[in-house]
Amino acid sequence: MPCTCVVGLQWGDEAKGKVVDVLTDHHDIVVRYNGGPNAGHTVMTGNKTFKLSILPTGVIRPEVISIIGNGVVINPTRLREEISQLLKNDIDIGKRLVISDRAHVIFPYHVEQEKLTESKQGQSIGTTGRGIGPCYQDKVGRVHAIRTGELTQHAHLKERLDTVVDFKNKLLRGFNHDAVQFDAAKLADEFHEHGQFLKPHLTNTVTLLHQEFKAGKNILFEGAQGSLLDIDHGSFPFVTSSNSITAGIGSGSGLPSRYVTKVIGILKAYTTRVGKGPFPTELDDGPDGLGERIRKIGKEFGTVTGRPRRCGWFDAVAARHSSMINGVDEICIMLLDVLAGFSELKIATAYELDGDRITYFPTDARELERCKPIYETLQGWNEPLTTASKISDLPTAARKYADRIGEILELPVKLISVGPERSQTIFTGRV
Repeated sequence: MPCTCVVGLQWGDEAKGKVVDVLTDHHDIVVRYNGGPNAGHTVMTGNKTFKLSILPTGVIRPEVISIIGNGVVINPTRLREEISQLLKNDIDIGKRLVISDRAHVIFPYHVEQEKLTESKQGQSIGTTGRGIGPCYQDKVGRVHAIRTGELTQHAHLKERLDTVVDFKNKLLRGFNHDAVQFDAAKLADEFHEHGQFLKPHLTNTVTLLHQEFKAGKNILFEGAQGSLLDIDHGSFPFVTSSNSITAGIGSGSGLPSRYVTKVIGILKAYTTRVGKGPFPTELDDGPDGLGERIRKIGKEFGTVTGRPRRCGWFDAVAARHSSMINGVDEICIMLLDVLAGFSELKIATAYELDGDRITYFPTDARELERCKPIYETLQGWNEPLTTASKISDLPTAARKYADRIGEILELPVKLISVGPERSQTIFTGRV
């Protein structure tokens, strides 16, 4: 398959990084097409663990080209920290890292703007506070947006920032009279230096991708965040600021989505969510409850922020919605091992909304907040799964649970993960 996309079907944190890492063996190029440093991927290789938020997961593979597309917003400081992390572990990115010269730049005033917005009562949506939303606002607004290619031209950058920073300082004071104020000249010097560092990696990635596609290279698109956080099709307004579904590939990379020949949907065996927003199957049952038990066993804390994730039963209504809007061909079930030891497990197959039974996923948060899950109960299992290497190694109840998810979604389950290591992966078919 020349073009494949790996996309999360829940509210993010589905362990997409592991699947991308596995698939890089069969691809020449890995492309990140949306989001910013609010998207954490944890990849384990050998005895080393890498936590990445901007760099594509494929960057740890010496034979793979990693591309950050124009749809990504970049914090150069964070990007350089990640590059430094790799260099310290003897992973030389060389010319293998390519960054779009049209990707937009996150500045410190974006972070401050988000901080002040989130602090206002009635406006907080539980963001990561990384400045992603305000940066995308500037991108859409056009006037105050700055792209990576502009960082390499000091005089031009200084001229742009003179205007932008003056506006931003006034805006920030509008939020809070004591808000931090920024110096355009200092920012120009600092970010020009970032531009010089990044210059060898900056190029027109749209043209590059089309050239590589025509050359027959295998391209893997790596979605950031989860589908239920998509700006258009997620649980609005508690969503991210970009299109995290496959529709974002065309706009975020410049390669038409129709060139993607396989879409692989990634799902946890349960459901989690970080930040605010409705979560119908959440197990908010206290410090000794099932939700906390899942959190502890699954180590459910944000890769980027360390925030504890909210945990709940598998939501098939939401997963059906995500599978539909992404055009998913097959699914991978992750973290099945976390559910060992539960006497029974539940899957939400429908919702009750204002007294009516519905099987569709409301993307308006006000409606979703009123939805009560209608559950199907399955038998649990006690045996640990972490040493299973093939489907027949799984307990009967674990196999039935995974099979039931595939049946409800009407999609083949091609991979089951039973631990963080690459070796802890069960292939039920060719992925």
